[in-house]
Amino acid sequence: MTASDTTPAEVLRPHAEDAFAHELSALAAADDRPRPERWRLSPWAVATYLQGGTLPDGTVITPKYVGPRRIIEVAVTTLATDRALLLLGVPGTAKTWVSEHLAAAVSGDSTLLVQGTAGTPEEAIRYGWNYAALLAHGPSRDALVPSPVMRAMAQGMTARVEELTRVPADVQDTLITILSEKTLPIPELGQETQAVRGFNLIATANDRDRGVNELSSALRRRFNTVVLPLPASADAEVDIVSRRVDQIGRSLELPAAPEGMDEIRRVVTVFRELRGGVTADGRTKVKSPSGTLSTAEAISVVTNGLALAAHFGDGVLRPADVAAGLLGAVVREPAADRVIWQEYLETVVREREGWKDFYRACREVSV
Repeated sequence: MTASDTTPAEVLRPHAEDAFAHELSALAAADDRPRPERWRLSPWAVATYLQGGTLPDGTVITPKYVGPRRIIEVAVTTLATDRALLLLGVPGTAKTWVSEHLAAAVSGDSTLLVQGTAGTPEEAIRYGWNYAALLAHGPSRDALVPSPVMRAMAQGMTARVEELTRVPADVQDTLITILSEKTLPIPELGQETQAVRGFNLIATANDRDRGVNELSSALRRRFNTVVLPLPASADAEVDIVSRRVDQIGRSLELPAAPEGMDEIRRVVTVFRELRGGVTADGRTKVKSPSGTLSTAEAISVVTNGLALAAHFGDGVLRPADVAAGLLGAVVREPAADRVIWQEYLETVVREREGWKDFYRACREVSV
């Protein structure tokens, strides 16, 4: 079976424009505000798609990003100008998630993607060649293989570059001409591809990558940077985790997340306290482990716990189901992190009212 033979319901993780096609269609039908050229929705509707709301016809738009609305408004406004957008933040702050949904809402296609790695070649951002055609007929447009960025320029769509700071510096700088001149030269053919109206680019980078391949000042000036913060409160983070776990769980046919809300809140509390270096009541300082303990990792821990509950338990999320995943998330460097985790268990978790079963489960997998 090929990708073209599958339906969105059969795909393990549908693209945003497929998974939320009904919401995007309802927004487009209700959207009577001005739209930038080649945008599927107005900036207001794009922000509503990301933040959620209820349309006049009663259609509920689910929140894709739980956080300050102004952050999304600034990001959307940036895409409506000629400046590219850089989403910056620590790992797990939904940069990729926001990037995908912005592209889906603006262009109806989130797949014009370059995944940044240490081995990303220049061709991934500019263009490559079909070498069989090149050898047979020489340099020509037919032999040229456009990159996702080049296709976005030609079609007036939104391109995405994930983990930009992981890309080698010389490859990063191929974006400078594209973002400043809105042109991609093809010197082999004596031609160029000019960006048409509607083109823009969203890049993501995380704070932990500073010093890996830092952006040159010339490239950074081409971006408007929007920082995505960690959730401001425990309730907000619990909401994010439960929503995403529910979405993932439905695709995997796992039990509904509300059956385990107590465990979700405990996982989030542990992550926030270890991340912040202090307990929720502010009374006890704790040491922070080497890992990021991001919201994304909390989602992974809970999802894995739901799978354990579904396949090896009674379908209800319990402390024993999340304990092993929690240990794996916290203890990344065994020598130092294990000591921090044991100390946290004994000084905080053990003494917390109503957490005895959670303490026993964590203690059992930690020994």
